[in-house]
Amino acid sequence: MALTATMYHLRIDLSDVDRGVYEKLDLRLARHPSEAARYLFARALAYCLLYQEGLAFTRGLAASEEPALWAKTPDGRTQLWVEVGAPAAERLHKASKAAERVVVVTHHDPAMVKRALAGRTIHRAERIELYALEPPLLDALEGATGRDALWAVVHTGGELYVTVGAQTFHGKVSAHPLV
Repeated sequence: MALTATMYHLRIDLSDVDRGVYEKLDLRLARHPSEAARYLFARALAYCLLYQEGLAFTRGLAASEEPALWAKTPDGRTQLWVEVGAPAAERLHKASKAAERVVVVTHHDPAMVKRALAGRTIHRAERIELYALEPPLLDALEGATGRDALWAVVHTGGELYVTVGAQTFHGKVSAHPLV
């Protein structure tokens, strides 16, 4: 019998002071049995950090041709393509041709991600944005977040604060050039 996805319901009070975005988000995320908790929470935080009208989760692992998140224009063009983790150069090449803006949010060492992509052909690689989340923050969220949770997320000065219940966790969000 095939394993099914585990659903997470996150209600998030988002205060992105750096971008002037203040929203109440109601997210439902499916965690595939093969998906690590770090990846799941990196997807949720990527949604918060890049929130804009029309941003949506894709079918994820069920659709290998789609990114983790994207935003489309009313006429169907891909405005924003968001990869989470350590995507292959071929995926980024394709994404950069298909979307106006490409962002990678990683929960891995950004130097490792950059080394894996070095010397590879990636369309407009200089325009691809790379943001790194600190793994200890994601690990702490795994320990504190149940399948139905309320988060308060504050992003200010490159710092990320996530409150779950009575606990507040902190980590940096660092920007890195891809090339």
